[in-house]
Amino acid sequence: MKKEHYSVAVDGPSGAGKSTLARAAAKELGITYVDTGAIYRVIGLAASRRGIGTEDAARIIPILPELDIAIRYGGDGAQHMFLNGEDVSDVIRLPEISMLASAVSALGEVRAFLLEMQRSLARKQSVIMDGRDIGTVVLPDADVKIFLTADAEVRARRRCLELEQRGTPRPFEEVCEELKQRDWNDAHRDVAPLRQAEDAVLVDTSGLDFEQSRALLIRTIRERVDA
Repeated sequence: MKKEHYSVAVDGPSGAGKSTLARAAAKELGITYVDTGAIYRVIGLAASRRGIGTEDAARIIPILPELDIAIRYGGDGAQHMFLNGEDVSDVIRLPEISMLASAVSALGEVRAFLLEMQRSLARKQSVIMDGRDIGTVVLPDADVKIFLTADAEVRARRRCLELEQRGTPRPFEEVCEELKQRDWNDAHRDVAPLRQAEDAVLVDTSGLDFEQSRALLIRTIRERVDA
């Protein structure tokens, strides 16, 4: 790679494989992976523990100053999320937390609360950061911007497999409907809606397996960083 310090923004809808692929790319490229969706999931978890649902997510705003959210990396480079000192990396992956994360992420106050945390990570080191507004809001000057997507049905099948592997299987129809609903919510929210940045490269993995998708993502990054 020609640049010693660079940033990669990977945006896309829920279930597109952003986290898995970005993590694999980071390992191959020797840079830091930042899963911003996990940060919003921590906020969603905090809301859930206070009895706050998706219909009244705004109740989370007053308690934001009480939340101590930290990102730490294990010896294997895996990202761990901490809420007030507790490692919540596993519990934030529950489906109900995913929907709450979508609801709270639509709040401008929540996004402002987390914005500097995300930007500071990119200032310190080379990163690949995934989310829904990385290339449009969080890192608008990223060296590489990618919009990663796949058909809703394909994403739902992948998510069902992931849930099965975690021991929490769910019906395909439910998962698919939730994905489509979150797609609509993320694309139509007033604050930082999901959209492809004008200078982002569209990467559609609908017809690709994991290794093919990984190779395509890494090749796309290298081509633009080395340009």
